[in-house]
Amino acid sequence: MAGGRLTTHVLDTARGMPAVGVRIALYRISGQSHRKLLDAVTNADGRVDAPLLAGEKLKAGSYELVFAAGDYLRATGQAGEGILFLDEIPIRFGVTDPLAHYHVPLLISPFAYATYRGS
Repeated sequence: MAGGRLTTHVLDTARGMPAVGVRIALYRISGQSHRKLLDAVTNADGRVDAPLLAGEKLKAGSYELVFAAGDYLRATGQAGEGILFLDEIPIRFGVTDPLAHYHVPLLISPFAYATYRGS
């Protein structure tokens, strides 16, 4: 595959398993503008079936992934219908080298999350 790619992986650390069915929105950020690029849903491995962006679609700049963690936590019985501590989790990050692989994992539980640049 020519060019780089953007991937993600969502793991449910409270249950010790992949987070299946998490809705994800990807935005390109430019100043005050948020342009939605796509919507995706995690599969049985907590991943998206294909890279979120790949090749010439991945450009240098700022991006934001928004994970619908609250919907997932409710669906798995880890949260009720009221106000959640964590609902939508936005992760804003920069791409400096569009030929590189940017992997943005999310580790979630009802009261905490973590992310990092993975491989």
